[in-house]
Amino acid sequence: MRLYTNSLRNRIFFSMMVLTIIASVLIAGMSIYQFKEQAKDYHEKRLLRKEQAIKEDISYVLEKTDFEVITENLSNIFRDEIYGLSAVHGMPIYMHDLQGKLRKSSKAQFVTDSIHSQISGPILNKLRNSDDGRYVREFEIDGQSYRSSYSYLTDNQFKNIAILNLPYIENDDFMSYELEEFLKRLALVYALMFCISIVLGYFLARYITRSIRNISDNLKELDISKRNRKLEVDHQGTEEINTLVESYNKMVDELEESAVKLARSEREQAWREMAKQVAHEIKNPLTPMRLTVQSFQRRFDPAGLDSKEKLNEYSNSLIEQIDIMSNIASAFSTYATMPAQKNEETDVCMVTQLALDIFNESNIHYREDTTSLKAVFDRTQLIRVVTNLVKNAIQASHPDRENTIVVSVKHDNYKIYLTVSDKGTGIHSKNEKKIFEPKFTTKNSGMGLGLAMVKQIVENFKGSIDMKTIYGEGTIFTVTLPRS
Repeated sequence: MRLYTNSLRNRIFFSMMVLTIIASVLIAGMSIYQFKEQAKDYHEKRLLRKEQAIKEDISYVLEKTDFEVITENLSNIFRDEIYGLSAVHGMPIYMHDLQGKLRKSSKAQFVTDSIHSQISGPILNKLRNSDDGRYVREFEIDGQSYRSSYSYLTDNQFKNIAILNLPYIENDDFMSYELEEFLKRLALVYALMFCISIVLGYFLARYITRSIRNISDNLKELDISKRNRKLEVDHQGTEEINTLVESYNKMVDELEESAVKLARSEREQAWREMAKQVAHEIKNPLTPMRLTVQSFQRRFDPAGLDSKEKLNEYSNSLIEQIDIMSNIASAFSTYATMPAQKNEETDVCMVTQLALDIFNESNIHYREDTTSLKAVFDRTQLIRVVTNLVKNAIQASHPDRENTIVVSVKHDNYKIYLTVSDKGTGIHSKNEKKIFEPKFTTKNSGMGLGLAMVKQIVENFKGSIDMKTIYGEGTIFTVTLPRS
């Protein structure tokens, strides 16, 4: 799950989804805030309009009254008119003297601080200190918002005669309904946008990461041993992706150039090492040959009684050293220039028995689970494989016990298994990984090319070879070939 969510394509996709959700939440939040601000502004202006309208009506009443316009006469002036004003404007009206004591009320059943007979001192101070002679108090009772307006009433000479108190209920039912309807429509729009964002995000993420995915897949398949495929530059793609593709193609070119140089260097190094090894191996028999010739020159007496015997001894010694050099040259030639393989159908059982006929050892046993098994393999090279494996088994004999060698050919529905096992000395664990490397040998003679050659031959025919060994107890080599 971690790999899935951390991929670039999924990060782009989920980022678009998150941005869409965040945008919808922010817009919804801003809409709610805007509606609240609009409601607040609406109530503030509505209260101001009602206050101005009521004051105009009060001024009209004061102009028409026969009473002297003073604070003490307010109850007489508005004995009946205050009820009509309250009914017309749809809100209660309270009139207080300048000390805050209630003088006249429309007696509306409205539960606020305004129904008290006295305006509090803090409200009076705020009203006196206001620049426009008006103060609005905001408060809540049981979750319902209220406003209470306080302003001065003046006579015809603009002298303050009373304080007008207008309680106002902030009824937001209609605006709440409008907000709810708006949020529902917004939710539907954003649900549709979210679905569209999913589709667009999916294809956009795939489009953006397509080239990167191609580069990633090609990087996984990069192989220094073969020619790697380049990517085509999409001229309609983004500049960054095209730059990345060009960098990848440049890297492929440099890798191929480096691979050629490395292969050439490795070949040259391998041949130099092989030449050193061959020179060393050839030099070893040359030294005893030189000593033998020098000794023969000093001691050989043609007239001696044992001259013929010494001549034979000298000749046999030289022949033995020459054979050693010939074997070295043959092994090197065989490994360096393998003959062209023949892809022919070969009877593995028959060829294995044929290869074993050249050995006279009585401790070699052959087993098979059928008389004929066919595989596509070069007959001559199969004989070489069997011969090398058996020779190695013979040379691995333990000095304290008989080395029983078993060569077996078995099969299943798809494979043929050629096995050579021995009860010899085995191979030390530190040498197990080196056993198929050229030049590696645990013997006092030879160049260490036999098993490397066997491995090369088997793999050329799409087979494999593996080894199991127990040091001091024996070794088993198994060649696996596909059946034809």
